[in-house]
Amino acid sequence: MPETPHGVRGRTVLVAGATSASGHAATDALIAAGATVIAAGRDEARLAPLGALGARTAALDLADAASVEAFAEQVDAEGVRLDGIVHLVGGWRGGGGLTGQTDADYRALEAGLTALRHVTRAFWDDLVASPAARVSIVSSTAVARPLAGGANYAAVKAAEETWVRAMAQGFAKAAREAGDPLRAAAVVFRVRALAGLEDDLAARVVRLWDAAADEINDTVIPLGD
Repeated sequence: MPETPHGVRGRTVLVAGATSASGHAATDALIAAGATVIAAGRDEARLAPLGALGARTAALDLADAASVEAFAEQVDAEGVRLDGIVHLVGGWRGGGGLTGQTDADYRALEAGLTALRHVTRAFWDDLVASPAARVSIVSSTAVARPLAGGANYAAVKAAEETWVRAMAQGFAKAAREAGDPLRAAAVVFRVRALAGLEDDLAARVVRLWDAAADEINDTVIPLGD
């Protein structure tokens, strides 16, 4: 039988990179919908307002493998199991044409991909075991139409999308091998510019748990124009 969606109420969701405007909006919307939220970021002071919203906060560098592994072990020891990851680690650097794509900018952007890899691997077993797992990232229209001045950015976003698509295949494979219906989905939100769309993104994140996994797994969802 296919999965019957029951919404995000009662689910536990990690918002990675939660101190951004989109992280605040997603945390607020998820809590309002009845989810338990773990808001993660590097700056403890900037996480405090999310704690005031009702989120559990975790200050760590998500691009550091040892820190993520220790965090995952702590969460597991407490008996907490994740039902979702909203990955919002990232930013934009660019300009200067192709020759202006510096190694320093690339390494800064690559931290978003590195964090995605660390977090999703650390909590993979939780996601596969969840009755309704959802993983989402925010990518860019630059993946489909890259520009020379944003080559670093587009390359990293393309790699993040590839990682998420691989997760989608992994979810499908795990369900098939277990003889279970697909209950987990990995999706990409693609946007030209996120500023001003934070609340729309948050609402769409919440609605991921209202859709059947087999309808949204391995999909790209456009935001804005």
